[in-house]
Order: sequence, then C-alpha cells, then structure tokens
Amino acid sequence: MEERIQKILARLGFGSRRDCEVLITEGRVTKNGERVELGTKADASIDVLEVDGEVLKYHEPEKRYIALNKPRFVLSDRPAHDPRRTVFSFVPDSDNLFVVGRLDFESEGLILLTNDGDLSNKLSHPRYGKEKEYKVLVAKRPDDDQLNKWRRGVILEDGEKTAPADVRLIAFKGDGAWLRVIMKEGRKREIREIGKQIGLPIVKLVRVRIGTLPLGLLKSGEWRDLKEDEVQALRDLVSAKKSTSPDRQPVRRQRREDARGKKPAARQTRRS
Repeated sequence: MEERIQKILARLGFGSRRDCEVLITEGRVTKNGERVELGTKADASIDVLEVDGEVLKYHEPEKRYIALNKPRFVLSDRPAHDPRRTVFSFVPDSDNLFVVGRLDFESEGLILLTNDGDLSNKLSHPRYGKEKEYKVLVAKRPDDDQLNKWRRGVILEDGEKTAPADVRLIAFKGDGAWLRVIMKEGRKREIREIGKQIGLPIVKLVRVRIGTLPLGLLKSGEWRDLKEDEVQALRDLVSAKKSTSPDRQPVRRQRREDARGKKPAARQTRRS
C-alpha cells in the first residue's frame, strides 16, 4: 500500500513527521534511485528507499485495530499546521495508524484506527456498501414527510441525490427528537446537509456502529484494542457477497426482453 514517504520514515525511527519532511526537502531521501519531494508516495514493501545513501530495511508492522469514541471538536485526521487536537493524541504509538470512516469536527462516536490498509479501504469505500449507524438529535420534531424524504434520498445543494437510508424515530426530546439513521454511504457532512435541506437542523450526531463493530460502552475519548473475533467479523463482512445478487440482473433483463418480444394485444373496437 502506498503512503507518504515522511510517514514511512517516521515509522522507521527517523524522528517526527516534520523531522522526516526536513530530510526530504534537503534532498537526502531517494525512491528507486531518484530524489523525492514532499508528498511523494511509496510502497515500502516494493520500492527501494534510501536516506543518505543507506537502503532502508522495511519490516511489515504488526496489524493493529483500535476502536475509539471520538469526542466532539476533535479532528479525525492530521492536517499540517493545524494546532487543534486530533484523535491520534488519545492513542499512544499511533504514528502508523489511520482512520477508517472519518467524522467531522463537530460529530462524535465510533471510529476505527488501524494500519491494515486493505480492511480500511473496503470498510471506507462506498462500493462495498457497509452500514454505518448513527444516533442523531434534530432541533425540531420531524413529520412523516421529512422522514420519508430522508428515507428515499435527498437532492443536496451540489445536485447529487443521497442514497436511501433507514431512518427511525427513537424518542422526542424537548422541541426536538432523537433519530436512528443507518446509511451505506458516507459523503462528507452528509447527515448535516440532509438535515439542513429538509428543515431538521442537527444538534448532535453520534456514530454508534461501523459494520459489525458497535461503539459499546466506550466513554468519550476512551479507546480499546479489538478482539480477534471482532476483527474477523469485519473481515468476513467485507469479503461477503453484495446483497444484490448477480443472478438477478439477467432475470430482469430476460423479463424485459420477453416483454419486448410479445405481440401487442389486439385493440378491441366498441360497436355502436
């Protein structure tokens, strides 16, 4: 799996990422014999990386899988030159980890930290259609029309329509209500944009499940290592066949062909 070279160097003990960025800008790092620039990516298991002419020996790190309850107002990534706290500050020795399923700055709840690139890709990519479940507090009590619009899919300001979702009312809270939302896609700030579009401003958004992995009893800011059976359940999930069977499409196509092949029924004329 390709990743930024400064990240690889940091994992191999050449200092912080910023220290490793200095090595790169000073021209002391090469990939397959050519000097690299900041932002260059490499696959450490395939590409030959050198620092000051010395070939780096890379060993695949042990896979880690961590569930974290992200607090509100914490970043889910590592933006450069941003002083705000990130999810990685909660987990020791997390330089080689990345986030599966980011949450925006204002949202909270379950995220998965791992260095397993294959599992991360399959859990994150929309084409795999893995469920993510949220508890959402909206500022107003929703009516059936608003909930049905959300369930069917909503056209956002960019003109894109969201995928259908499972949306259910849990309980009323003051002038608002708690909803349970289950989605198979996760575009940036999608739930907040949907709420804005249908007149249900989002007050609080908590992710409580990713695929087979629940948030459980983790308190805000707490984390834990996944158990072997939890990791296996996630692997089984991403290796499972999609819910839409490939056998169905030819059947529908055959039915359409049959319908086109039928002769039109004779028109009956009314006799006076």
